Amino acid sequence: MSLANSPLTTIIPVTNADRSRKFYEDSLGLPFREKAPDGNLVFTLDGSGSLALMTDPEARPSPHTAASFEVNDISAVIGELDGRGVVFEDYDLPDLKTVDHICVLGSERAAWFKDPDGNILCLHEDTA
Repeated sequence: MSLANSPLTTIIPVTNADRSRKFYEDSLGLPFREKAPDGNLVFTLDGSGSLALMTDPEARPSPHTAASFEVNDISAVIGELDGRGVVFEDYDLPDLKTVDHICVLGSERAAWFKDPDGNILCLHEDTA
């Protein structure tokens, strides 16, 4: 068995399960699969991956990207999510600048937004 062939679940800690489920399901459009026996809210992702929200009233967001979704047309996805109320972060730093919410990083375009707990999520598009 190889871990490279194993399904991956990304687990993100959240403080309020109902609020977070609404954001991930309604705002991001992720299909809700189940509330697992451990209480995690599990969403189905393409392929064999999944995203789980673990409720922890003491959860604090990481200062780094918690998860990144690879998309084929980042501008279109930004437009769709913006229409559902997702607010994108804009940066104007020496090594990270966004234009229309998008930063070009070599052969990749990326955009960031936060969930209701402040977890940083990313969209990225491979342009190579």
